Amino acid sequence: MKLPRSIQQLITQFERLPGVGPKSAQRLTFYLLHVPESEIQKFADSLVAMKKNTKVCSRCHNVGEEDPCEICSDSTRDKSLLCIVEQPLDVLAIERSGKYDGLYHVLHGAISPLNNIGPDQLFLHDIVKRVHNIDEVILATNPTMEGEATAMYIQQLLAEGHPDVAITRIGHGLPIGADIEYADGITIARAMEGRRKM
Repeated sequence: MKLPRSIQQLITQFERLPGVGPKSAQRLTFYLLHVPESEIQKFADSLVAMKKNTKVCSRCHNVGEEDPCEICSDSTRDKSLLCIVEQPLDVLAIERSGKYDGLYHVLHGAISPLNNIGPDQLFLHDIVKRVHNIDEVILATNPTMEGEATAMYIQQLLAEGHPDVAITRIGHGLPIGADIEYADGITIARAMEGRRKM
C-alpha cells in the first residue's frame, strides 16, 4: 500500500530526529493523524516559537531566551568555577543536582573523528579566553571515548595557555543502587580510581 505523500513526508521528517527509527516515525505520524487539528496547531506553534525565541548564549553557548543567558547573568554564581559540558541538557542535569553554582561552557558535542567532528566544529577555542579569572575548570564531558578525547584535548589546550588553572574531572563509577556484579570493568576501574575517604 502506498501512503499519501503528506503522511510519508512527516514520517521522513520524524526519522531525521535522533533516536527515532522508521517504526517509531510511523507510530508518531499515525498518532498525530488522529489528534484534533487545534492540538496539532499548538504543537506546530510551539516548534516555531522554540526556533524564534531561543538564542545561543555568546558567553557559554548554553541555550536560553536572552543573551547572555540566565546563568551567565546571575551575579550570585561563583565566577571562579567553570564547568565544561557537551550539551545544554548536561547543564540541566547538573543544575538539578543543586551542588554546583559556578559558570558553564557548552561545547555542543564532542570530538569524534569517525563522525567528522573535530575541534573546529565545537565551541572549544574560546575556552582559553574565558579562563582568565577562573580558579578551577571542571571537565564534565561524558565517560565515552569521544568525551575522554575531548577532555584530554581541553586539558592540553589549557595547560599551554593557563598552566596555573586547576583542571579537574568529574567522578565516574557505579550509580547508586547498581550491583557491582553487573558493572563492566571500565566502570569498576573508574569507581576504584574515584574512591574517597569516608
